[in-house]
Amino acid sequence: MKVLVIGGGAREHALCRSLSQDPAVTELHCAPGNAGIAQLATVHPVDQLSGTEVAALARQLAADLVVVGPEAPLVAGVADAVREAGIPVFGPGRPAARLEGSKAFAKDVMAGASVPTARSYVCTTAEEAAEALDAFGAPYVVKDDGLAAGKGVVVTADRAAALAHAAACMGAPPAGGWGRVVIEEYLDGPEVSLFAITDGTTVLPLQPAQDFKRALDGDAGPNTGGMGAYSPLPWAPAGLVDEVLETVLQPTVDELRRRGTPFSGLLYAGLALTSRGTRVIEFNARFGDPETQVVLARLRTPLAGLLLAAATGVLADVPPLRWAEEAAVTVVVAAEGYPAAPRSGDVIEGLERAEAADGSVWVLHAGTAADDAGRVLSAGGRVLSVTATGKDLAEARERAYAGVAEIELAGSHHRTDIALAASRAAD
Repeated sequence: MKVLVIGGGAREHALCRSLSQDPAVTELHCAPGNAGIAQLATVHPVDQLSGTEVAALARQLAADLVVVGPEAPLVAGVADAVREAGIPVFGPGRPAARLEGSKAFAKDVMAGASVPTARSYVCTTAEEAAEALDAFGAPYVVKDDGLAAGKGVVVTADRAAALAHAAACMGAPPAGGWGRVVIEEYLDGPEVSLFAITDGTTVLPLQPAQDFKRALDGDAGPNTGGMGAYSPLPWAPAGLVDEVLETVLQPTVDELRRRGTPFSGLLYAGLALTSRGTRVIEFNARFGDPETQVVLARLRTPLAGLLLAAATGVLADVPPLRWAEEAAVTVVVAAEGYPAAPRSGDVIEGLERAEAADGSVWVLHAGTAADDAGRVLSAGGRVLSVTATGKDLAEARERAYAGVAEIELAGSHHRTDIALAASRAAD
């Protein structure tokens, strides 16, 4: 099987790593890729937001499957262009990808599917935003309606800061935005990320994970795209996955199909386990980053056939998924200045030392590039994901941080408490 992965972050590196270990994959390609992915796949300098370019590359390669990693190409309709070229693609079309591209659209779908979520208001003026903030009270939750690379949400007790973020979202929407903002009630309780693979009818949930959005230890600092993750969740209630499949995932897929916008690909549910029950915080239309790094580290079912089954509408024929008993932890190494103004162009050293000879630790590249001398340089905010497995969370965590300690990147920073509380609770 010839597989083409679209994207160039740590999520795509994790996907390429799993696909490269699948005996069914005879050729692996990635566009645009990064310095780490280039060690596993043939990389191509293609504009990942151009459906025309991606489809042309897929035809040129005679790809049997295209896997679209990031959200921006999905919202831009890249998967549609590949499907129109007659090539199986894992990832929803543009209409269904609005589930992530527009918070307001997602709320409307959830209402139609009776999916439990936070009460919310969609606002288009400062006056509406102020009224919504006062209706819910602190802590205030303000979400950019469009794509914001994981940094469009502000949760604060400062009303002025909440109103300022709302005004910024409405006044200058980013690509994919509509000049709207969603303000909703605060959801208490721990958060869980649950992925599900779907062909638009059948929904196959994966194992849950937890990520860490804040930049600093103790969940302090600004929101980021994610500073680390772990799986499994020893503290999660029994039956959580079955409950979410029944009340969230399947109803959402059914509602999108009913609307004539079937969702085929990866449906990501960000959940809060509140005092009033499980609630959806948000949906994403693709594998999450950094949760993908730990979920795929534990998946033993070959990935290529699983994604192809979803892309071709035969997911119901897939046998039960197989999972490792091991735990997995990933720690993100971020560039100096991240998330506000990350610095790039610094030399990264220690990559080979960070990876364990027994394969229990590996480094996934997120924002990297290679220079003419063959050196690996930082080229983004989240630069690396150091991922490790172990017999339990404590061992996986110890191995991951041992790998991080070997990385040399001037000014870099990382959280030191990824999976710490969970590993202690599991002892």
